[in-house]
Amino acid sequence: MKQSPDWNRTAADYARHRAGFPGWFYDRMAERRLFGPHSQILDIGTGTGFLGRGFAQRGAKVTGLDVAAGMMDAARDLDRAAGLATDYVLAPAETTGLPAGRFDLISAGTCWHWFDAAKVMAEAMRLLKPGGHLLIANLVWLPLPGNVVAATEALIEAHNPNWHLGGWQGHSADQQRHLIEGGFVDRESASFDYDIPYSPEAWRGRIRGSAGVAASLGAAEVTAFDAELGALLAKDFPGDPIQVPHRLVALWGAKP
Repeated sequence: MKQSPDWNRTAADYARHRAGFPGWFYDRMAERRLFGPHSQILDIGTGTGFLGRGFAQRGAKVTGLDVAAGMMDAARDLDRAAGLATDYVLAPAETTGLPAGRFDLISAGTCWHWFDAAKVMAEAMRLLKPGGHLLIANLVWLPLPGNVVAATEALIEAHNPNWHLGGWQGHSADQQRHLIEGGFVDRESASFDYDIPYSPEAWRGRIRGSAGVAASLGAAEVTAFDAELGALLAKDFPGDPIQVPHRLVALWGAKP
């Protein structure tokens, strides 16, 4: 796996403030027959379970996998609050150690860019049942000229010059190529743009929990950043809620 930030340091903010995938997304994936009420699903890079939980709420049997134990602890708390039971496995997506041919669907929610794609493709092919699907889903904020996302990204870059994820708008050409190179067939993709409302407090928490802030900076640096973001929101983006544009891009293919 590629080197990633320390997500254990962000678990509380991530669990509380990061918006999950919308209900209509799961409906559309079910319509495409990617999963059903009794499907066996492996959610890789599960974090706090914000993609896998939606499958579990619709009757699927979900296993969440991640390398950050603190994030999965937060996922268990959220599951208990929702009355769900999800299995969690501490392992990298490249070498899961799970039995072959076990899953109907493997999902990855806004985490594919952290993986060694070739190795995860091979592992996914090993783990899936024939005809099972690999789903790569990216739910990302959209930095548009003059909007709150662009201003926030500029502030992250000022506080953390090593952060290089700004400007991404959910582009999926590399991931489409990965599906092809991985041998997946019947490939499809879909893209949806919509706004997610955040209170100023929630947006600050969402950003604190991101890769460029609490996962990478020290505590004092995070505090300084958060105060500056709060001042920026009050000055340039007053109001509650703040409508934050997002894009959901989904790609999937089947094991022959």
